[in-house]
Amino acid sequence: MSNSPAAFCWMPLLAVAVLSGCGEPLELGPAAAKPLAAAASVPVDLQGLHLQSVASFDVYLDRNTVHAAFVATAADTKTLYTAYVYSEDGGRHWSSPQAIAPAAGRPIESKAGNDIQIAASGEKLLAVWQATGELPGMGPLASAYSTDGGQTWTAGAKPTGSDADQSHPDLLADADGRFHAVWLDDRDENGYQGLRYARSSDAGQHWELAQTIDDTSCSCCWNRLATGAGGSINTLYRDMVPRDMALAQSADAGASWHRASTVGAFGWQFDGCPHNGGGLALAGDGSLHSVVWTGAENRVGLYHMQSGDNGASWTPPQRLGEGPAFHADIAAGAGRLVAVWDALGPEGSRVYISESADNGRNWLPARQLAPASASFPRIVATPNGFLAMWLEQSPTGKQWSAAVLQ
Repeated sequence: MSNSPAAFCWMPLLAVAVLSGCGEPLELGPAAAKPLAAAASVPVDLQGLHLQSVASFDVYLDRNTVHAAFVATAADTKTLYTAYVYSEDGGRHWSSPQAIAPAAGRPIESKAGNDIQIAASGEKLLAVWQATGELPGMGPLASAYSTDGGQTWTAGAKPTGSDADQSHPDLLADADGRFHAVWLDDRDENGYQGLRYARSSDAGQHWELAQTIDDTSCSCCWNRLATGAGGSINTLYRDMVPRDMALAQSADAGASWHRASTVGAFGWQFDGCPHNGGGLALAGDGSLHSVVWTGAENRVGLYHMQSGDNGASWTPPQRLGEGPAFHADIAAGAGRLVAVWDALGPEGSRVYISESADNGRNWLPARQLAPASASFPRIVATPNGFLAMWLEQSPTGKQWSAAVLQ
């Protein structure tokens, strides 16, 4: 059975969710905190750079610095521009963009849902994206690294050294400065994507410990890496059968992996791909928190779950948002959880936010964060609060928008 990105489409499934509502959200009590105030932030002046539309972005916090990478289309040539920016005040102000791969050697396939990725450890930074291969829409991962805080970038090694189709990467830098990468590829040429892993001890100049975490996974859903209790490394991904989310874990810095749990045992049987991953965050008390979407019959929607035993088990799924809630992310910081998601309504997609001040037991009512057509939100906790980012449609293309939440 082929499970290629082109073989299936999630739109009919989402339309069913929007029309049916798929049940009401859980009744949640009031959270003991006032809503965070949102202030608009502009990461990049596209017009000043003669750019027209942002195709992909990623955001990463290291110490007190917010790092971000993006891929944009030039207004005059339609070529892709890949660059890095950073903020030292939680996203209120941003550096001038520094090109990562102005001539990347080949076109870039990274786009929303299969985004460029960035991670940082001090002055060392690593960016990974999907380049175009022999076939349109497919290609291997490419990388670039910086050892001077993003001032200059050098082409890095491919995580596998292969030109096979590789997509949906994610990056994480651990406390010892090692960089961890996961992605999807069909190296076994059996028609199924698998979740793969590699580690770099020198910010992507070389890779080691290349291995398969799960040889059969969903083909088109993003993956998330997050640190767990005791320094463990966790990756959240969508499994094959059933199409529920799963958590894999390494307790030895990536040398070995095991499947820790199912994150929301909905038993969703679906012969296709929803193009929707999840979000994963570690709270200050050591608990793990996830947001996942399912298309399971009578349960379609977005859910929050938490684990107090480092991912071995999870609380019952708690619905967030209305039936159309779809792409989501979650962050933990300063005693709060903040979830963001997009939802399709009569006037298009909108981005929403909800907050919890009691470790996810209760959530404030969802409120709209983006005033215009917006999708694919991300969120990180910073020393200054939280930073939410998303793509917002405009007459000229997709704009990269953000809000500082305090």
